[in-house]
Amino acid sequence: MMFAAAALASCSGLSAGSNATKAKGCIAGAKLTPSEAGLEQTQLCIESGTRTHSFTVEIARTSPQQARGLMFRNELADDKGMIFPFGEPRMASFWMKNTVIPLDIIFVRADGKIENIAANTTPYSTDPVESSAPVAAVLELRGGLTAELGIKPGDTVRWTAR
Repeated sequence: MMFAAAALASCSGLSAGSNATKAKGCIAGAKLTPSEAGLEQTQLCIESGTRTHSFTVEIARTSPQQARGLMFRNELADDKGMIFPFGEPRMASFWMKNTVIPLDIIFVRADGKIENIAANTTPYSTDPVESSAPVAAVLELRGGLTAELGIKPGDTVRWTAR
């Protein structure tokens, strides 16, 4: 993924505090071991209507981590993803160059609400995929998963940055 933004810090706007946050049975911010790719991981929850969906996400904090994103990966499990936190809300732009699998790219405002979703993005495309307003983070999940789970703009993303 290519980010239009530079290195990003923690996403405290999406955080409910410095400790893990329990949201309807989902523990956001639970400390986990590093991923196979060596990235820090955390629990993330999406509250959608009466349902809460839990994911283990890799955190792409540094510019090199963000530039690589989920490129060259051949699969992404339904309970996995990657989050790209920003230090300050900004317009975000991604592309799918060298990304083998379709992704749902979820743009998240500082209050944790989903601004917009680019669903089932086209693998290998260099067309920009952009937020519709300034956002504090971007979350990537398996392509088509947001529709399958009923996740939509206005739903809430919860995770705790460390």
